[in-house]
Amino acid sequence: MNATPAPKLPPVSVIMPVLNEERHLRGAVHAILAQEYAGEMEVVIAIGPSTDRTDEIAAELVREDPRVHTVPNPTGRTPAALNAAIKASRHPIVVRVDGHGMLSPDYIATAVRLLEETGAQNVGGIMHAEGENAWEHAVAAAMTSRIGVGNAAFHTGGQAGPAETVYLGVFRREALEQQGGYNEEFIRAQDWELNFRIREAGGLIWFSPELRVSYRPRPSVRALAKQYKDYGRWRHVVARYHQGSINPRYLAPPVAVCAIAAGLVLGAAVTPLAFVVPGGYAAAIAAGSLPAGRGLSLGARLRIPVALATMHMSWGWGFLTSPRSLAKRVIASRR
Repeated sequence: MNATPAPKLPPVSVIMPVLNEERHLRGAVHAILAQEYAGEMEVVIAIGPSTDRTDEIAAELVREDPRVHTVPNPTGRTPAALNAAIKASRHPIVVRVDGHGMLSPDYIATAVRLLEETGAQNVGGIMHAEGENAWEHAVAAAMTSRIGVGNAAFHTGGQAGPAETVYLGVFRREALEQQGGYNEEFIRAQDWELNFRIREAGGLIWFSPELRVSYRPRPSVRALAKQYKDYGRWRHVVARYHQGSINPRYLAPPVAVCAIAAGLVLGAAVTPLAFVVPGGYAAAIAAGSLPAGRGLSLGARLRIPVALATMHMSWGWGFLTSPRSLAKRVIASRR
């Protein structure tokens, strides 16, 4: 008796926006090409105006494997790169991967299965931060701690189920086409904004801890501060653009910035009792760093409070200083 042949797996397009990714690009693409997936696959790399060897490495990857293609992204902006790569790709399943993200070996196969099982328009999993030195280990620990990023499942893990947003994402092409792709005005927070529109249209966003992408943290305090300032700035734009999309978790950092600033000013000008507020915050992140730093070197553990404070204060400051004119420009662009 002949065995029933396994159903044919749908072909997959992997899209990558890259800019100054010489450090990780080759490893990220190799992790894609080595996927345990029996279906057809292509990789489309959207090349921004890099100042390092990214273009050279991308050209080498194209020569080495016919599944790899490139498309120009002269703006250097992530959402424009994603839209260019989507347009240049051709398969019904679209997998977003960043140039510094490393897919687990069964990532694509698992994502395709989850799309079929759940009926979701987009599935995603855990952003597993991994460092290569003491500072990056500290940032990774801060990013995966509840005291660092709140209860976002794609940072801290959790049960599979519907979600507001997911890290990166594996989409049905029809969902991307229905929404017109990414909003190119959103320099940051474009994933959250797109997933909000998909949900508003009745689509399901699904989180699963089965999906895992290794992520390389920013290599310095300055780079981390800029990253989180931009996150806060653009999350406020999303809140203004999509009324009702904010929740208390996003308000915690700006509230903390205001409370600490008020405590410092009042402590210096009115009463030392006001120093309780910034002192309490410092004590809280120091205490929260202890469980987050288990198993790390002493140097990494000592840096976790710095990473936490940088993330909180930068995100909060970016949210508070996000200009209303930026949201107005974004809103005008979609009319």
